[in-house]
Order: sequence, then C-alpha cells, then structure tokens
Amino acid sequence: MTSPLLALPGAVPAEGPDAGLSWHFGDPLGEQRRAEEAVVVTDRSNRGVLRVTGEDRLSWLHSLTTQHLLGLPPWTPTQALVLDPHGRVEHHLQVVDDGTAVWLDVEPGTATALLQFLDRMRFLLRVEPEDVSDQYAAVGLLGPGSPRAATDALGAPSPGPAAAALPGGGLVRTAVGPVAGSLDLLVPRAQLRDATEALLAAGAAPAGTWAADALRIAARIPRLGWETDHKTIPHEVGWLSQAVHLDKGCYRGQETVARVHNLGRPPRRLVLLHLDGSEDRLPAHAAPVLAGDRQVGFVGTAGRHHELGPVALALVKRTVGDAEPLVTEDMAARIDADVHVS
Repeated sequence: MTSPLLALPGAVPAEGPDAGLSWHFGDPLGEQRRAEEAVVVTDRSNRGVLRVTGEDRLSWLHSLTTQHLLGLPPWTPTQALVLDPHGRVEHHLQVVDDGTAVWLDVEPGTATALLQFLDRMRFLLRVEPEDVSDQYAAVGLLGPGSPRAATDALGAPSPGPAAAALPGGGLVRTAVGPVAGSLDLLVPRAQLRDATEALLAAGAAPAGTWAADALRIAARIPRLGWETDHKTIPHEVGWLSQAVHLDKGCYRGQETVARVHNLGRPPRRLVLLHLDGSEDRLPAHAAPVLAGDRQVGFVGTAGRHHELGPVALALVKRTVGDAEPLVTEDMAARIDADVHVS
C-alpha cells in the first residue's frame, strides 16, 4: 500500500509499521502547529477495516469485548478491547454502528488475526464479519477546522452528530485525538485520492506521521503494539475509562479487569518522558528505560514536539517515582509529573 499523499510535493516516506505513508512534508514542526490552529489531513489508510453485519452483531460483540454494546445507538462511536483469558490486551477497536453494520477499524497488521478470532466465535449466531480493508481506507483530520473541511470537501453534516454517513460512501466520526475537533473518516479506497485532494482544496494542509505521533505523545494517547506489549492490561495505558465498561456482563479477561480495578493499582503505568535534547537522535521503539542498573520499563513511541522538544511515551513500573533519574539508550530522561495517564 502506497499513500496518495506521497505524491504531494515535499513528501518524505515513513518507515517501520507506517511504511507507505508520509513521514512529513518538509516542515514537521509547522505541520503540528497547523494541526493545533487550523486543520491538517493525515493518511491512516494502512489501518485494518472490518465490517460485521447480521441481526446479532451488537449482542455478539458485546459478549466478546470490554465495551457495553447492547443497544448501542446508530452513529455513536466508541472504543473496545479484545482481551486474552488473563485480561491482557490483544486488540484495540474503534467502533461505530450505522444501523445495519458495525464498522471496526484497527491497527495495521491486526485485521487478519481479529477476523480469525471473530470467525471462531460465531457459533450459530446471525453475524457475518468480513475484512474490508481492501475496500475502505481511514483518513484523519486533526484540528479545530476539521468539521468545516469535512463538510466543504465531502458533504459531511456540520454541525453534525458524533458520526454520520458520507454522501459518497463511507462514514465520518468524531475522534478521541490529540487535538480538539478532530475527525476520523472511512472512505471507499477507490476514492481515497479524490477525497484527499478535496480535503486539501477545502483548506486542510497535509501532515505526516511525525506530526501525528508527536501530538499523540503529548496528549498521552497510547497505540496498540507501541505502548503495549504481550502482558499489557487496560488499566496500565489509560484505556479503562474509554474502552472498558466496568458494569457489563461477562467477557474474556473480565476477572482480571475487575480484580485490578477493585483491589489495587496496576503493576505499570504509561508516562510522558522528556528526553535529553543534546542528542541528535531518538530512542527506538522498545528501548529499555533504566533507573540506575535496573530496567524499569520500555519506550513506546518517541518524537520531536514543536513545543516540548524530544519526548516519548513509556510504560514503566508503578513503583518508579516521578523524580527518579532515568536513562534510555544513554539519553537522560525524566517523567512529566504534571499529568498521569493512569
């Protein structure tokens, strides 16, 4: 998959899990400022998209995930998790029901595993999950000007509901993003280039993964597979308040969720690290975070923020104090004590 935005002037391709998207367009710090002040369009078309149809779709997903989905009103976006039997996070889902189908979009590379799990759990229920990643692509709008840009370019309702159908196909929904007013869109993949060009013509500036990640880091928003590992539980990364319903019925992993919530703090917490700016590099994903000779955590995503400088999200042991000197890849680091994610 290659992003249409890579054809724009100044586009620099990203590497790693977002290869095929644009890293930046020549001014990554300016792209961040534009997102906070106006509106930028970011390509998220490497995300997986699943659609679930059938009369039992909401009750079925309600029984399998951490979220309360029984009676979910159409066009009400929410988040959900799929946990393993020990309460550890396996999948993070963005969810919206359009009245006839539930749309799920997930991290790149996870759609196939999620579909396999859903297929195993169908039994005799009236549900039909399918992977439609080759038919639909995700696009992000960041910034207070997002609703106007979506309306002018794609005919999205404005001021609109939390989510709605797009006239040309697909849907638009409000996003729990790093900037107020942000939107996520799912558009037919065949229309991705035209939709992107229409958003740019409506006043949105292009922004790459550098800007999106830097703003996400500053907002302490975790990403599955980056701020999580094979033993992460929802409480550790702040998903308890957004993707978990604490008063719903049984689901896989519920015992761990309830026990940790009721009896004590989780073993780790997500923190924002300020990094030593004297180094002309950033720590790699999964780089160890050390307190003296002890490894106390790992780096999730690192980036350069237009105001905060070099920063990173890290998952560290709960016992690590805010004032404790830390090091990652020979770079000094300190925890931002002003805001705790969990």
